[in-house]
Amino acid sequence: MDILSILNSLQDKQAVSQLTKSVGADSNQVKKAVELGLPMLMQAMGNNAKTPQGASSLAKALDQHKDDPIDDVMGFLKGVDIDDGKKILSHIFNQKTQTVEKNLAAQTGMSSNQVENLLAQLAPVVLGALGKEKSQKGVDANGLTSMIPMLTGLLSSGSNNDILGMASKLLDADGDGDIMDDVSNLIGGFFKK
Repeated sequence: MDILSILNSLQDKQAVSQLTKSVGADSNQVKKAVELGLPMLMQAMGNNAKTPQGASSLAKALDQHKDDPIDDVMGFLKGVDIDDGKKILSHIFNQKTQTVEKNLAAQTGMSSNQVENLLAQLAPVVLGALGKEKSQKGVDANGLTSMIPMLTGLLSSGSNNDILGMASKLLDADGDGDIMDDVSNLIGGFFKK
């Protein structure tokens, strides 16, 4: 299964139903949160990969997750390590995690706690899918700077609303229109365990 199939399967009725049960929200809220959350996670990782240090750290993290059993998305979600997912989120968003979660909660009608639990389930899937793609395509750290934005665009292209624009707004914690200042201080400790 390729990366887009894996990530798109998170928006399938079956996956949304599983995620809905696990976070205790309405299925329409969860579907919208997944639609916005996936490109948001990808975009934040892509922004982290724009510096050599960030790309190198992300490449190491992806190598650690390349063998995660994500081809069976439903099985993976049933056994996903939410604590690990929360650690991944803190590395992706750093001190902006709560702001990002609050922004996504406001967009979906979910509570921040529900959003946190949802993103903590999505993040390991995204990391595993990217790790698998990186491994299969033989992409090095430098290649991540072009691979991730391309995949983010493809992931969002199936929707007729401006999902990437919405994801950018959710990441732009201080509302100045530039998400780079919001993620620039994430690079240092990215995915160190």
